[in-house]
Amino acid sequence: MTTKTGPDERRAVLLIAKSAFAAAPHADMARLTGVMAEHRPDAVVRYAFIEQGTPSLKEALLALVGEGCSHVSIAPLVLPMEPSFPTWLQKVVRRWRNEDHRPWPEIALTAHIAASPAMAALLADLVASAKPIELAVDQKSLAEGSLVPDQKRRVLVCQGGPCNGAGADAIWCHLRNEQQRLKLRTTGEGTMTAKSTCLGPCNLAPVVQVFPEGTYYGGVTEAAVDRIITEHLLGGTVVEDFAYHPTGRKQRLRPLQTPRFPNP
Repeated sequence: MTTKTGPDERRAVLLIAKSAFAAAPHADMARLTGVMAEHRPDAVVRYAFIEQGTPSLKEALLALVGEGCSHVSIAPLVLPMEPSFPTWLQKVVRRWRNEDHRPWPEIALTAHIAASPAMAALLADLVASAKPIELAVDQKSLAEGSLVPDQKRRVLVCQGGPCNGAGADAIWCHLRNEQQRLKLRTTGEGTMTAKSTCLGPCNLAPVVQVFPEGTYYGGVTEAAVDRIITEHLLGGTVVEDFAYHPTGRKQRLRPLQTPRFPNP
């Protein structure tokens, strides 16, 4: 799946968590990165998020590629871990590698965190730190109401098995990060995003559906998400390169030109 860049080794460790937008989770990951760096002074240590949050897994990994790392160990700090996660990671990293002509490092995946022999001691330490939870009812919070969202557009990202296997989590991560960066909730007609169960056309994975038109997009990549945001969500024009319309017949993914990164 990967190749080494040469005899000079520049090793890296990439800690990955699921998601974060608030400051506290970022601070936690930064602290863990510092702890790892103390134990591995020979390595570049970074963190990233696989679902939503900055930097995304793709951003962090491409940054390490650009720095000429020869070996990257990915350590997922995720509990519980879906059995399909290693397969998904391999597929999505392979796709990113095929889109990028630069020399890539060797990529390794650590064992699942729950399988670590240190887990028993960690759990015992956590139990020892337990503090009572306040169970009194907060009458003020019960009286508070909620605004009904007035955004016109909805984007659903399929989380069915085939879509997850094709990299839907990476698509979700990119979409959510762009939603935050571009302020899509309040830009244009306003956009809300959500994960969904199976949307139907599994062989077109990963699948995204945009409302109110109900447009299906298949074979969605990060580049496709960028175009869907610019042309459809903000411009009101369906991106036909990735759109699949009901025809009453089965459809297959259309071949698309693979984007290439410019020379460094």
